[in-house]
Amino acid sequence: MTPSIGELRTIGLAAGLCAVGAANASPFDDVRTEIERRRAEGLHGGMQFTYRNPARSTDPQHVLPGAESLVVGAYDYQREAPTPPNGVVVGRVAAYSWEDHYAMLRNALEAIAAALRAEGHRAVVVADQNHLVDRAAAHRAGIGWWGKSSNILIPGAGSLVVLGAVVTDGVIAPDHTEPVSDGCGTCTQCLSGCPTGAIVEPGVIDARRCLAWLVQTDGMFPVEFREALGDRIYGCDDCQDVCPPNRVRMRRPSGAGADEAWIDLLDVLAADNSSLMDRLGRWYIANRDPDYVRRNALLVLANVADGTDPAVRAAVEQYLDSPNPMLRAHAVWTARRLDIALPHQVMADPDALVAIEVARP
Repeated sequence: MTPSIGELRTIGLAAGLCAVGAANASPFDDVRTEIERRRAEGLHGGMQFTYRNPARSTDPQHVLPGAESLVVGAYDYQREAPTPPNGVVVGRVAAYSWEDHYAMLRNALEAIAAALRAEGHRAVVVADQNHLVDRAAAHRAGIGWWGKSSNILIPGAGSLVVLGAVVTDGVIAPDHTEPVSDGCGTCTQCLSGCPTGAIVEPGVIDARRCLAWLVQTDGMFPVEFREALGDRIYGCDDCQDVCPPNRVRMRRPSGAGADEAWIDLLDVLAADNSSLMDRLGRWYIANRDPDYVRRNALLVLANVADGTDPAVRAAVEQYLDSPNPMLRAHAVWTARRLDIALPHQVMADPDALVAIEVARP
């Protein structure tokens, strides 16, 4: 006998989810059309997540042939940020990356999937993958509304959640008749609160301007957004931090894993590849190359550090002599911001990336 959505919700909530809903597994044709439009306009900024293959990510049949239903779950990770440590130069990490929230989400979804399998159904968990448009699934399942920030907002929980689904061949009737009502109304605080103006219209993000995406891309960090990066070494929460449904909640105290809310920049710049990836490998790091974490750390150092600090100066001077021209080029920008003199060999560096930074006003 196929469990009802009420029974599956009870399992999911007991496993730590904050919301569970069901939807049919028909293709998300309107979402596919919109993804393809945004990709054609370049708004994806090279992002692959759900953009890589819209035909796949918008059709649950590609996850599980014969799929009939989706059971969508949300895990609420919202809590208070810990106080930054004293005596070290730190970069800020977005709350969605303080720890592996998706591990907890997957564990809870697996409990739902296990109940379906116990009744003879096939069930596949998808979360944090290119396989399914999770926000569209959550909206169809009736657990939240589309916010102007493009995030799903869940009544009573807000948008600081991670989303995933169980795709199954079991027929599970939804227990909602209408989508969740729009709770944004006339509010546009997420649009005005974005530090780079990346929300170009309600619900539409230009990834080429989004700091949360730019820290994950490869190559040179766009110069026009380096100062706006501020102290963010990974991710950006600004559009969610200004969102009234998130602000009015009583956030839970910081717990285990929240020590990753702040990252010692000089430690990052001194660490070897293995140590960096062991600690931060759960992040989306371009090409799995830790030099992009170092790139971000150099930019944040330029925005928050004191150039007269001997340890800071030593770190910058080390990267001015890096064998990686991409890092040398970013170190030039950092040195200029911190009023650290460029040595002669850097001023005469033949690499084009470095020469561009040296010539920059």
